[in-house]
Amino acid sequence: MIPQDFHFFEKITAREAVEYYSALFHVRPKVDDLLAQVALSDKAHARFDTLSGGQKQKLGLALALVNDPRICFLDEPTTGLDPHARRAIWEVIRRLREEGRTVFLTTHYLEEAQLLADRVAIIHRGEIIAEGSPGEIIQAHGGPERLVVTGGPPVAEFFRRRAGLAPTVRDGQVEIPIQSKEEGLGYLDDLRSSGIAWTGFTVERDTLEDVFIRLVGRMDDGELKSEAAP
Repeated sequence: MIPQDFHFFEKITAREAVEYYSALFHVRPKVDDLLAQVALSDKAHARFDTLSGGQKQKLGLALALVNDPRICFLDEPTTGLDPHARRAIWEVIRRLREEGRTVFLTTHYLEEAQLLADRVAIIHRGEIIAEGSPGEIIQAHGGPERLVVTGGPPVAEFFRRRAGLAPTVRDGQVEIPIQSKEEGLGYLDDLRSSGIAWTGFTVERDTLEDVFIRLVGRMDDGELKSEAAP
């Protein structure tokens, strides 16, 4: 198990820390291999107080793996890390999965959960309000796909004139819900034929973070509880 904010003896080196934990568990892991597993080989002889936040978290992961556990509990291992360090921790977690280990990951970063997890439980005020694979949760609670066109008010007005379309304009981008990418391509063909200027497009769908915000908002408004009531 690795806590959210991992601390250790300040003057101990990474190699010494692994050796110390090995003695506590009465095991003899290959120290160099373990440090390599968490991408910390180049810091084997660096003292703990000289390591960056990401390197300290990686050392915590190494110590959690000393006794070769099949189940790992990681409590917000990337909190407060810069993007580079966070992605390095992600790679370690992916390798743990590939080795067949079960990883329980607590995180407030929904992007992280969507990228790494096979199954997710969204917890709000101590209650599980959604669970399943990231795709299942998004499918069940997310909105429809959206065609997002970069353009000005004329683009929004063009889509507004089409029957049944209600575009949303946000920061110079016009969004309309679509049922399929083929439908979106049809709208783009019409827009191109109209002669109205536009500079680009994407097709987007809700992320796990979008779903979380929606679900928590409904929970706070009492909607989910009322829906669940008999």
